[in-house]
Amino acid sequence: MLNRFIFLAKTFSVSVFAIVLTACTTLGPDYKEPDVAWLADWESELYSQIEGASGQSQVDAQIWWHLFDDPVLNQLVEIARSENPSLRIAGLRVLESRAALGIANSGRYPQLQQATGAIAYVNTQSSSGSDQSLGSYEVGLNAGWELDFWGRYSRSIESADAAFFSSVFNQQNGQVLLTAQVADLYYAYRTILLRIDIARKNARIQKRSYEITEALFKSGASAELDLQQAKTQYMATLSSIPGLEIALRQLHNNLCVLLGRPPGSLPELDNEVRSLPVVNRAALEEVPAQLLMRRPDIRAAASQVASQSAQVGVAETELYPSISLFGNLGWSGSTPSDSANTLSLGIGPSFTWNLFDHGRIKNNVRIQDARLQQAIESFQNSVLLAARELDDAAISVIKTREQQSPQRESTLAAERSLELANTRYREGYADFQRVIDAQRAAAGQAERELINDANHISAVISFYRALGGGWLETPVEKLIPQSTRETMESRSDWGDLIQSPDPADPEP
Repeated sequence: MLNRFIFLAKTFSVSVFAIVLTACTTLGPDYKEPDVAWLADWESELYSQIEGASGQSQVDAQIWWHLFDDPVLNQLVEIARSENPSLRIAGLRVLESRAALGIANSGRYPQLQQATGAIAYVNTQSSSGSDQSLGSYEVGLNAGWELDFWGRYSRSIESADAAFFSSVFNQQNGQVLLTAQVADLYYAYRTILLRIDIARKNARIQKRSYEITEALFKSGASAELDLQQAKTQYMATLSSIPGLEIALRQLHNNLCVLLGRPPGSLPELDNEVRSLPVVNRAALEEVPAQLLMRRPDIRAAASQVASQSAQVGVAETELYPSISLFGNLGWSGSTPSDSANTLSLGIGPSFTWNLFDHGRIKNNVRIQDARLQQAIESFQNSVLLAARELDDAAISVIKTREQQSPQRESTLAAERSLELANTRYREGYADFQRVIDAQRAAAGQAERELINDANHISAVISFYRALGGGWLETPVEKLIPQSTRETMESRSDWGDLIQSPDPADPEP
C-alpha cells in the first residue's frame, strides 16, 4: 500500500512539473499608460507671469498654503487632515482595497484546501422483528489547484493592485481638495468679517450725516430731500449687515464640518488678524506640465485604466479550458468492527471547457474592452480638465493682481473725494447730494478693493489646487485615528494589514 502511494505521488509530481512548464501564456493586453501627445509641448503662456522674476524663493506645491505665512491657516489645515470624516472614509477605502488585493493574491495558491468528516448511525428494524444497528465514519483531505495557465489569476492580481493604488491616489486627491476648501472658506470668512467692518464704519459715518441733516432740517437750514437721502443711505447700509452676518455664520459652520466638529465655537479664529494676507509671487520647483501628470486624480485615472486593462485578460481566459490539479485522501470505516476500513487516494489533472456559451464569453470580453476604452478616454479627459483648471486659475491670478494697484488708488481717491465733499458742504459751496454721492462711492470702492483682494487669494488657492498641490505621503496607521483602528481590530483580525506601510507608489 505504501509503495503504491509513493508511486502515485511521484506520478503526480511529474504531471505537475510537465503542466507548469507549459503554463506560461498570459492573455489580454499589457498595461501601457495612455499617451497625452499634446502635453509634451504644452505650457500655458500665463505661467511665466505667475512665476515672477527669476531668483525668487521657490514654493513646494505640496505645502503651498505656507505661502500665506498664516499660523491660523496652518493649524486649521492640520486639524482638518486628522479629523475630516470624508478624508477618513478615503483612508478606509485604502484598507478595503488592500484587503481586496489580499483576496486576489490568494489565487497564487491551491484554491481548494478542505478537510472533511462525517459520522453516521443507522438503525433498521424489519417486520420480522430483527433489529440491526450500523455506524459509519469517514475523514478526508481534498485539494484543488487551478493552474494559472492563461493568466486568469495574475491578471486578477494586476487589476486588484492597480485598484489599490487608485484608492491611495484618491485619498491623496481628497487631501488636495480638503486643503483648498479649508483655505478658501477661511479667507472667505475673513473677507466677510472685513466687509462687516466696512459696513459698520460706513454706517457710523452715514449716521452722523443723517443726524446733521436732521438737525439742519429741524432748524430750517436744510431741505427735507437732504434728510431723506441721508436716511435712505444710512438705513440701506444697516440692512446689509444682517445678510453679511448670515453668510459669516454659514462659512463658520462649513469650517466646523471640514474640521470634523459640530457647528459651534472655533477657538482657532478667536485671535485672528482681521486683514487679508499679501501674496508674493514665488517660483515653482517644476513646470506645470510635469506637475499636472502627478496630480492625484490623474494618477487615480491612470490606475483605473491599468485595472480595467487587466480585466480584459481575465475575461479572455474564459475562452480557454481551465486546467486543474486535484488530490484527495480519505479514510472510511463502519461498525460492526469486523467491517473493513478503507484508505483511498485520488490524484491527477482535470480540465473544464465551456464549449458552447452562445456568445456569452466573447461578449463579456467585448464589454471589458469597451470599459477599457472608456477608462482611457476618461483619463484623457481628466488631463484636459486639469489643464483647463490650471489655465483658468492662472488668468485669474494675473488679472486680479493687475487690478490691485488701480483698486487701491481708486479707494484713496474716493476717500479724498468724500473728505472734500464734506468740507465744501460745511462751507456751503456744495449741496448734500455731493456728500451722499461721495459716501456711496467711497463705501463701494472700499468693498470692491477688498473683494478683489479676496478673489486674488482664491485664485492663488485654485492655482495650486489645479497643480495637485496639498497632499502628503500618509502611512496606513495615520489614515485612520488610533481609536477607530482599535475598534476595527476588536471586531476583526486585521493582522498587520492595518499597520504595515503601503507599497511604493508607481512612478507616473
